[in-house]
Amino acid sequence: MAVAQVRDVAARAGVSPATVSNALNHPDKVSEKTRLRVHRAIEELGYVRNDAARQLRQQQNLAVGMIVLDIGNPFFADVARGAENSLAALHRPLLLGNSSQNAERELTQLRLFEEQRVDGILITPVGDVLARLAQIKQRGIAVVIVDREAGADQFSSVSTNDRLGGRLAVQHLLDLGRRRISVIGGPQIIRQVAHRHQGAQDAAAGVEGAQVSLFDTGTMDSQAGREATRAVLDLPRGERPDAVFATNDLVALGVLQELSRAGAKVPEDIALIGYDDIQFAASATVPISSIRQPAQEMGAKAARLLVAAIEDPSAPVQHPVFTPALVARESTLGHRE
Repeated sequence: MAVAQVRDVAARAGVSPATVSNALNHPDKVSEKTRLRVHRAIEELGYVRNDAARQLRQQQNLAVGMIVLDIGNPFFADVARGAENSLAALHRPLLLGNSSQNAERELTQLRLFEEQRVDGILITPVGDVLARLAQIKQRGIAVVIVDREAGADQFSSVSTNDRLGGRLAVQHLLDLGRRRISVIGGPQIIRQVAHRHQGAQDAAAGVEGAQVSLFDTGTMDSQAGREATRAVLDLPRGERPDAVFATNDLVALGVLQELSRAGAKVPEDIALIGYDDIQFAASATVPISSIRQPAQEMGAKAARLLVAAIEDPSAPVQHPVFTPALVARESTLGHRE
């Protein structure tokens, strides 16, 4: 069956192809009677217009690309949801890419978005891609960094104060009397992870008997949490930590699973706190304490900054920083009536 074209719609409606185009793109230029006749013909023929071709002819593309570290992490899904909701109100579609914490895959997706001629790109970088992003910006594509400070005045960014978040997490553990604290998460090339670790060290500095050790992982998922926890449990009993700060909640879930498998009690033997406060943290077998980030708000703010940069390339660069908050649950507090 042949695909209906504009000329077929025009013939069915008894108008010119130009009138069909106006009815779709500039409805104020045609009468209501004509517009209804065109739309009736579209319905009867099952015509679907080719937006990609139309935008190419008009040298514009309303789409925005977004690259996140791990779409399997509910935190990034919420960030993307916030961005998508904000963009949808402006009739801008969001094209979502997942770098899977892989720098080569990230570069491939940046190239694909360039080829798609998106208007702008939202990105949570794996590593240092600022030079590549500068090239993209020079080609007329707006860029906003998400969940990380840009570290440069050429891009706007939206982030959380991760150093403060790390400090809040470990201060909470210290306040509960824990002194041997392991930070599990990585890799350190991800700035958010490095900043959370720095915050952990800040909290422990000057506290008598406090020790913070780092178990750097290659990825930020539950499998990495389980593997690191096995290494923790292999330590001599006197050297094991009495608390773990996992640098995201997926890692924390893996830690909890492995501690439970090994018969270690949480928090009696080892207290546990995560980061992001994803929904699964509260519903774990032992509800996990966490550091909350306002994920959807961050995504929405990033999208608004990007649209501002698209519409006015000379718009001032902004770097809003959200404040994290402690959410204490049974994994650190224990069961309380």
